Amino acid sequence: MMDNKKKSDLFDEKAPASVLLIDDHPLLRRGIIQLLEMEPDLVLAGEASNALDGVQLAVELDPDLILLDLNMPDINGIETLKLLRAEKISSRIVIFTVSDHEEDVVAAIKAGADGYLLKDMEPEDLVSQLRQAALGRMAISEKLTSLLAEALRNQRSKPAGPDISSLTAREMQILRQVAEGLSNKMVARRLDISEGTVKVHVKNLLKKLNLRSRVEVAVWAVQEGITQRQ
Repeated sequence: MMDNKKKSDLFDEKAPASVLLIDDHPLLRRGIIQLLEMEPDLVLAGEASNALDGVQLAVELDPDLILLDLNMPDINGIETLKLLRAEKISSRIVIFTVSDHEEDVVAAIKAGADGYLLKDMEPEDLVSQLRQAALGRMAISEKLTSLLAEALRNQRSKPAGPDISSLTAREMQILRQVAEGLSNKMVARRLDISEGTVKVHVKNLLKKLNLRSRVEVAVWAVQEGITQRQ
């Protein structure tokens, strides 16, 4: 049965990815909309100027991707992100902001963001990152990668850092796929196992490594050179 399909399960790379904008600046929304109109593989699903309207639209439209402003009045981006996750939204959620402060980046990732992009990036770079996010990969502004990696090292509670020796062979295999930014669905297809099995393994390796999100895993694994290990 495929009536109630989820974007994370059935995303077709040839089909346009739908994007929902949640931002209180009308001029910025207009600029993003014009940018999307020039890209055949990205399409506007809807737009909202505040958190509550944005959450309602996300539930109604189930877009592939949500581009979410961080600094909004009344309910900010982090709280909006938490509301969206509470609604079990299947969309990829990427924070889009002017803030490159470490605490904002870390807070967003730990709250469940699938990416963090800066508003001063070049339009072609934004489009490229949106495509990556829609395909289930991590979307982080290039200049924030080292900042995020350093923040994760500083905030990790275990002094010795994650211990990969506790991982099983299958968990190590999945860790490398997550480090490439692949979604659970894509990992399942690549390894020829069920998506449910992937979810269980990801949950277990997060616990063993004392990391809180897939993005933390990906940043740490790349930083440690895990993807190059055999």
